[in-house]
Amino acid sequence: MRCITLAFVAGLLAAGVAGAAAAAAQTAPLPIPAPVQTLPGGTDYAAVLASPIRTDEDRARDEARMTAETLSFTGVQPGWKVGDMIIGGGYFTRIFSAAVGPEGHVTAWQPAEFLGFQASYAEAADAADQLPNVDAIRSPIGAPEFPSGLDLVFTAQNYHDLHLKPFPTDSAAKVNAAVFAALKPGGRYVIIDHYAVDGSDLSVADTLHRIDHDTVVAEVEAAGFVYAGEAAALWNDDDPRTANVFDEAIQGRTSQFMLEFRKPE
Repeated sequence: MRCITLAFVAGLLAAGVAGAAAAAAQTAPLPIPAPVQTLPGGTDYAAVLASPIRTDEDRARDEARMTAETLSFTGVQPGWKVGDMIIGGGYFTRIFSAAVGPEGHVTAWQPAEFLGFQASYAEAADAADQLPNVDAIRSPIGAPEFPSGLDLVFTAQNYHDLHLKPFPTDSAAKVNAAVFAALKPGGRYVIIDHYAVDGSDLSVADTLHRIDHDTVVAEVEAAGFVYAGEAAALWNDDDPRTANVFDEAIQGRTSQFMLEFRKPE
């Protein structure tokens, strides 16, 4: 999301759902992505990254974002039903669209409050709607309208946004409860976000656009999820975790945690 600064975000609530009206523009639908090749050893994620529905700009970001490793961590497979939570510019929406193929489906959530903040966020939701196996939803920040029976809900670099000051203090709890309800038993909830210094309070969500790893674990477990593991692929020893993630000294190279939770069977 990966930047909503406090100076501007106060205007979000006034804009509210009004920005959703911009979703009226329609263009010709894109072709259905070709099915991902499933190999004996697992899914061929290289084919996902090469999908023609992705942009050259997307591919230029893959190395820094460790996208192949991220897909492997999620375990996403053809035919899965995926919720992409707070889609930003739609980078992962396009990836999941290619990964699940024509038998799968992606629900792409861009919260209503974000639509009026920046035109590109509304445009990303409109673009997501043009993918034949994707539906964009534009419900408010505390009430994502995910369908039931999802295999995976995924969010990258934006869980901390649920704790921005203009939003109600129970926004994260409401979102986690909605994700729990939407996932099928055994479903996966994967969260990637920028590390704060261990033990940091929630004020760093506003000041640094970071969040404490253990805070996220505690909040998600409180919703009924079971911690299932994490990966260190996005750790960077050179990140002091004290700078704003948009500081030029560290932008694009922050340490990020990659957490997986499961809804109990």
